[in-house]
Amino acid sequence: MANTPDHECDVLVIGSGGGALTGAYTAAREGLSVIVAEASTHFGGTTAYSGGGMWFPCNAALTREGHHDTLDAARTYFRAVVGKRTPTALQDAFLEGGAPLIDYLEADTDFKFMAFPWPDYFGSAPQAHATGRHIMAKPLKAEKLGTLRDTLRPPLGTERADEPLPDGLFGGQALLARLLLALSKQPRADLRRNAVCDELLLTDGAVTGAVITHDGTRQHVRAHRGVLIAAGGFEHNQQMRDQHGVPGTTRDAMGPPSNQGLATLAGITAGADTDLMNEAWWSPGITHPDGTSTFSLWFTGGIFVDDQGERFVNESAAYDRIGRRILSRLADEAMTLPYWMIYDDRAGERPPVQSTSVPMGNTQDYVDAGLWHTADTLDELATKIGVPAENLARTVARFNTFAESGTDEDYARGDEPFDRAFTGGASPLVPITKGPFHAAAFGISDLGTKGGLRTDPRARVLNTEGDVIPGLYAAGNSMAAVSGTTYPGGGNPIGACMVFSHLAALDMARRRGEAQAS
Repeated sequence: MANTPDHECDVLVIGSGGGALTGAYTAAREGLSVIVAEASTHFGGTTAYSGGGMWFPCNAALTREGHHDTLDAARTYFRAVVGKRTPTALQDAFLEGGAPLIDYLEADTDFKFMAFPWPDYFGSAPQAHATGRHIMAKPLKAEKLGTLRDTLRPPLGTERADEPLPDGLFGGQALLARLLLALSKQPRADLRRNAVCDELLLTDGAVTGAVITHDGTRQHVRAHRGVLIAAGGFEHNQQMRDQHGVPGTTRDAMGPPSNQGLATLAGITAGADTDLMNEAWWSPGITHPDGTSTFSLWFTGGIFVDDQGERFVNESAAYDRIGRRILSRLADEAMTLPYWMIYDDRAGERPPVQSTSVPMGNTQDYVDAGLWHTADTLDELATKIGVPAENLARTVARFNTFAESGTDEDYARGDEPFDRAFTGGASPLVPITKGPFHAAAFGISDLGTKGGLRTDPRARVLNTEGDVIPGLYAAGNSMAAVSGTTYPGGGNPIGACMVFSHLAALDMARRRGEAQAS
């Protein structure tokens, strides 16, 4: 590397989502100097768009509210869902790291967490929890952030649909706000925006820093203890998606446009091994007039049908499970896009979808784009969406018998706790009987890619021979996901990123202690 770096620090953090900022905060609190390099104009990454949930078994926020669980039960569940796709030691580091992390953060009064019941996503797996292992940061007033709010990435409704900024900070916005507040009080934390990392610096096989293009100027940053890559996935890099066989397109990805995978590529160039590079966090996505399909959940009615007019999935299942079913059928050429939500008029013309990430626009725009259709009869509706009328009529009639009996004999909709999470425990089987009848087009969306640099349980990046690359760490969607090809529960992505970023910072602090001792 250059003999005289432009900047020096103990820890360089690439990215600024919930995990990256957790790593930066931990390092600063442990007495290390920290530079955070965020590629875009705002801090927050994908976390800024999210509900901000964390899947942490047996943590203090859950215990305070009487949550009954054990780590062994959570481990049984996680193992049953994830299997052996990822190393058990890595899984254990995540499972055992969440509760101590919450204790660590809540020792600082800027952090406050609360339980937020959200059932595990595989409700039939052993030791699945009906109310989940899920917590969130407590909301706070926007004025608490002061001018820092100008640096925080706004929620999707504001960024993509021009909605006004909300008065309060909730979900991922609240988590990020608390992290930014806490970091603002750490004198050795330097947070930079418009700072893109696309190259790591090596000395004798160890990562000793990175090249950062900050406000258009390339700079060499020397990191004495290590570099943590927690910069999100590569969902907005179509070339990388194509190279690694990630289905879908950048158009339908929900991460920030700056999630290009450049830091991940830098890690690969430095010799890092990778895993799960064809994977993402999937979901069904309602299709908008601009052609995008955005992450959608909380369906209060309707069924999905394919281009044969037939159901193919439990519409109330967890979104990643629905997404994987769609992708499997697309790969087998058993269906094509779009597929359709069929619903009746009991709640009007607009689809019974309560969360679409980007708010739905004017009804007529969807009608004009050929995305929403209405007809007096199911036969007429079938003609409008191009599916066999006989099949659609038979599909709806069969579903209506399930709604009457309360049992979905085809796809077990309503059998697991998550299926009933948005109905107050009532059956999600809503009959389709009240005309006129409606159809809305859907596609496939993702919350980000989940393949990345392979790590050990201390978040240290491994090379292709399985050895640690000294000085290089990874977490979040820049790291090969600890959950493998599954999505065990709400808050797993952010929770894992926070845990492994925290463990990385603690390891770097430990390295400082070892260096001083020697």
